[in-house]
Amino acid sequence: MSSSSAPYYRKGSPMTVRFNSVIGRLARLGFSLAGTAEMSVRGRKSGRMQRIPVNPHVYKGAQYLVSARGHSQWVRNMRAAGGGELRVGRRVREFTAVELPDDEKLPILRTYLEKWGWEVNQYFKGVTARSSDEEITAAAQDHPVFRITVRS
Repeated sequence: MSSSSAPYYRKGSPMTVRFNSVIGRLARLGFSLAGTAEMSVRGRKSGRMQRIPVNPHVYKGAQYLVSARGHSQWVRNMRAAGGGELRVGRRVREFTAVELPDDEKLPILRTYLEKWGWEVNQYFKGVTARSSDEEITAAAQDHPVFRITVRS
């Protein structure tokens, strides 16, 4: 994890929370902005489905979910649930998820930052798509990545 004892997590500002609420609502209505979707994952304590807008990322034909903000509640829920649902409008896709070890994240994080950096760079503590392999690899421990497999 990061140098402190607690895993890295950066809470969104009130404006970001409102913006994410709008993005999630748009995805529920069928409007995907740049590929966004609404993810639902079962809460590890409540058992209820928790919804959050996400930026599904494709690398070499596989799909991934990256937690730009770190070890968030959805990450903890995903670890417990092992999957969830992605929704855009009426299209709901169930998926299973496997968390990647840090040493496999480099190409996914780099290409994720190339596509989504305009939105998420603030959460990567100065690391961008142009950072060195070593810098991105050092940041990997703070940003969980899940390979998702959509069920047919």
